Amino acid sequence: MVRLYNLHPFGSQQVVRCQQEPERVCCGGQDALFVAAGCKVEAFSVEARAPEPARPRCCFSTLGQVLHLSYSEPGDYLVTIEEKNKATFLRAYVNWRKRTTENSRVCIRMVGHRLEGCFREASKDQMSIIEIPLSEPPLCISCCPVTGDLLVGCINKLVLFSLKWQVVNEGFSILDFERALVIHIDSILPIEISFCAGYIAVMTDLEVLILHLETAPKDETNVDHSPLTKDTRTRQATAEAGKKSDAYTLSAPQLESEDFVLCQKPTELLGEVSRQSGLSVTLESMGLHDDRAGPPRVHPILYRRFTPDVSSYVFPDDTKLHSLQLLPIYQTDAVTADGKSSPQEKELLSLFCFFSLPHIGYLYMAVKSVQLVSVYQYPEKSHQAVLTPQFLHVITSNNLQCFTVRCSAAAARDADPYMDTTLKACPPFSLDICALRMQLFIGLKAICHFKNHIILLTKAGTEDIPERKKSLLSRKDGSVKLKTPSAMEAGWNLYIVNTTSTMQLYKEMVDYSKTYRNVRTQSCIHLLSEAHLLVRAALMDPSLTEPGEKEELLEAFRESCGHLGDCYSRLDTQYSHLALPYYKMSGLSMTDVLTRIDSVVEDGSQKPERGLLFYINHSLYENVDEELSEVLAAKVSQIISATEPKQLPHALCSPCMKNIDPLIAMNTLKKLNTSGLSSVLVTLTKAAMALKMGDLNTYKNEMKCHTEMELVCGFILEPRLLILQKKGQVIPTEFAAHLKETQPGLLVAAISGLQKNSKMETEEADTFFKVICGKNEDIIPQLLVDFWEAQLVASVPEIELQELFFKLLSQYIWRLSQRQSPDTKPLRNPEDLINSCSHYGLIYPWVTFLTSSDSLPNQNYAEDLSKLQRTQVLDSASTSSVSPA
Repeated sequence: MVRLYNLHPFGSQQVVRCQQEPERVCCGGQDALFVAAGCKVEAFSVEARAPEPARPRCCFSTLGQVLHLSYSEPGDYLVTIEEKNKATFLRAYVNWRKRTTENSRVCIRMVGHRLEGCFREASKDQMSIIEIPLSEPPLCISCCPVTGDLLVGCINKLVLFSLKWQVVNEGFSILDFERALVIHIDSILPIEISFCAGYIAVMTDLEVLILHLETAPKDETNVDHSPLTKDTRTRQATAEAGKKSDAYTLSAPQLESEDFVLCQKPTELLGEVSRQSGLSVTLESMGLHDDRAGPPRVHPILYRRFTPDVSSYVFPDDTKLHSLQLLPIYQTDAVTADGKSSPQEKELLSLFCFFSLPHIGYLYMAVKSVQLVSVYQYPEKSHQAVLTPQFLHVITSNNLQCFTVRCSAAAARDADPYMDTTLKACPPFSLDICALRMQLFIGLKAICHFKNHIILLTKAGTEDIPERKKSLLSRKDGSVKLKTPSAMEAGWNLYIVNTTSTMQLYKEMVDYSKTYRNVRTQSCIHLLSEAHLLVRAALMDPSLTEPGEKEELLEAFRESCGHLGDCYSRLDTQYSHLALPYYKMSGLSMTDVLTRIDSVVEDGSQKPERGLLFYINHSLYENVDEELSEVLAAKVSQIISATEPKQLPHALCSPCMKNIDPLIAMNTLKKLNTSGLSSVLVTLTKAAMALKMGDLNTYKNEMKCHTEMELVCGFILEPRLLILQKKGQVIPTEFAAHLKETQPGLLVAAISGLQKNSKMETEEADTFFKVICGKNEDIIPQLLVDFWEAQLVASVPEIELQELFFKLLSQYIWRLSQRQSPDTKPLRNPEDLINSCSHYGLIYPWVTFLTSSDSLPNQNYAEDLSKLQRTQVLDSASTSSVSPA
């Protein structure tokens, strides 16, 4: 499905003034635009902010008519396939920027020619033409945008030339090529190829094959990774017939060709399964690979075969593929959850392959996982298409169409493993395709893309004039007859169409989405998702270097996340949970979110949607350093009590709800129906609120409603009744401080329960008792010793016994040696420990007589000594590791 929106991705347009009628166009790099006409190539400098976007730079002659041309930014060279006297030639034009006049001297050399004696210092300022001989005529070419290597397509094979610099003398080196690899692909006639970062895409009339080249380990030898199959043998048997006619229309030998036509079935093979395509792919290495590695090897990763439409009378061109393209997406500054960016080096993140039939286009992701990303349905027959990280531009006879793409959505998941979690989110690449606009141009023939420009070649003849315009011309003057197409001279133009800036189009999308805001449909989410992906793709652009522009895009990114969070929080959809990660990525605080939500009225009578509830619950459960105002805290309590009453006790224990009026919280808790709730948790929450109000009588009454073991279970259900985490620090609550003074045994039992149920780490528990007792790191309070003894009673795992015994024995010995009495009365005496813990046992009577309490100045010392003597250390701890401090 294609969604139609009347937006404005195209801005102003200007005409490029060429000397002759253009036939081929290509562009790239920082400012290069090349126009081939006849036996000449005109080079223009395209500048974004100049009054005249295309400024003539130079012009140079070619050997013959240019059939194909391609530009490489690495090496800054132009490569062409030229035809003269029915012979084709492959040439590379190097140092073309030094071409000052059309009559300037040009150096012509053969690839790989020794240069020491031929070049002088003057050659630095001279354009060079490199002749690249081939054993078979070149059919198509492609330059790698990452390395600058050149790939040439011939019949049944591809030839790879590596880009290199030859040193002529000190301080002077020139660009050259070196034949590196030949890839033989049986029974294939490439019409287009694309090469990028070791990935090769090959296209015939109805087939597409993507190969991945990589260097094998040195001990491995190259093998044929695509063995012959029955399909391959059928191809080879009919190779001659395929060359003379349609290579995909096979004739049965026993039947007349006029009577029957047999077509191969459509096929799509992805990943390792693409080895079953039946194509035999072998490598012929030139021995130029790295000595530290083995020979290169090839992996087919995608094979797609289409079938010609024989159900109706169609022309052959109506079923041919066109516009093969590999689009790299680079890893640049990754956008974090708070909207900030982290500096990273430019590296290939993902790669996308696009190809198109006349009425439908296909976009595949080719790195890490090979899968179909999008399918584009065109309303008219397309002639050519060009893919960019943000849009797909398609030309028909009379229209320039703009579609959104999903490259940034797919690449975002490759860049961040935490995508689509509670931390981060990104619109899926399975979104419906969005058609932004159709712009009228008469006689469109070719298109190419350059930064924020679209270059269009138009040649308008009579057949390109719409029927309505023809009828108007005939009515205007009946005596005037339209010329036939052959007699009428074609009017041609070369346009540069400036695309709208990302921020301008983003704002237009956001404004457009407001028309759907009050209508609860998916259209609002879809259009805001398009705006979000538009900004995300712009942030992935490696050429984005200006700090001001980048900050503006980051601000738009955060704003778009906020808009999407608002949609998912208001609309009841199956993806309502996405409100949480989008709000987190927006950088909005919980106060900001609650203030901007308009679906919740002041009294809370209107039931909020699932997205808002999901966001509120998760935000209250997290240890965020934010305290809601008294008004917002009361509103949150009303929302939760009306929609999810089971969560109210947990919500009131959140640090965010610190400022809530305890009287309001108490009244809300009293209205709860505790039949489906944990009554002990409600009781403890009421006690906490009563303590906060200073109502000790209510506090005591609530605490008497349950036994101590039940209260411990309640604390395990909600640890934040006792302990809070703020900026990584352990903070005891007012409830915990009161228990320390009135019921220290309950406090120790509760913390022991938390530690045993993995609600608190052992180190956190130790820190908790030190903080609540007001002791520093070096002093061990008695309450912490009570906690350690309670752990022994609770039978901790064997792996923790050694450390626990070490702590207890060290503390007993230190207090005895320092004559230091406990700061509070111990909760357990030696007899209690003997009766409840197997790690404390009986001692001989004579030991008791020799260390009688009369010889010790304090009863506490006697208890410490008795505990130390009764400790069963032989089986549980090593006494050699314990010594007085």
